[in-house]
Amino acid sequence: MGRAFEFRKARKFKRWATMAKTFTKIGREISMAVKEGGPNPETNARLRAAIQNAKAANMPKDNVERAIKKASDKDTAGYKTVLFEGYAPHGIALLVETATDNNNRTVGNVRSYFNKYNGNLGTAGSVIFMFDHVCNFRINKDNVSDLEELELELIDFNVEEIFEDEDGILIYAPFEEYGNIQKYLEENKIEILSSGFEYIPQVTKKLTPEQQADVEKLLEKMEEDEDVQNVYHTMDTSE
Repeated sequence: MGRAFEFRKARKFKRWATMAKTFTKIGREISMAVKEGGPNPETNARLRAAIQNAKAANMPKDNVERAIKKASDKDTAGYKTVLFEGYAPHGIALLVETATDNNNRTVGNVRSYFNKYNGNLGTAGSVIFMFDHVCNFRINKDNVSDLEELELELIDFNVEEIFEDEDGILIYAPFEEYGNIQKYLEENKIEILSSGFEYIPQVTKKLTPEQQADVEKLLEKMEEDEDVQNVYHTMDTSE
């Protein structure tokens, strides 16, 4: 198994530590999807994916419908994705993905976290080249009789990794292939349990336990911020 498997295993369940924060993040995903492509999941692939993620997180249907309705209101300010780049202590590159309706607030908060924990907020393009932007799908393993056959079917979509864990089958592919893979899975009646996008580091750096603790302080502070959706880094967290 490759980088995607190790990356997933190392950070599993860490992003969305509490149920309330999970629902907030998914609500923002829904809002951005509706603003981008409308409130009908049949014609809006991004919204369809956000609803799938809501189901996977056991988000109540009422919450989902309320988020769609709120985002459909023209008087409601929408969220937008803003990506921050920089360095944590000990040369660890960071990508901080945010969803914000107030860019000034988010910029100020993110900058303060970098400063407080001995990091440096960089400029656009300063570290993103160190990461691969990928899409991922978790599908129902009961719909797949032969994993190798599925892998062969998905070769045309440049799928990089397919592997099974206790919660289903995970598919990783380049960011650009998201729509093609989603269409293939839906047409072949393979249930998508969840899907999304991630930045996977091309190379990671091993730190001492003390150095890793320094970096963790910054990561934890970033992840506590309500505007932060995900934090990606180049620190090697394997045991």
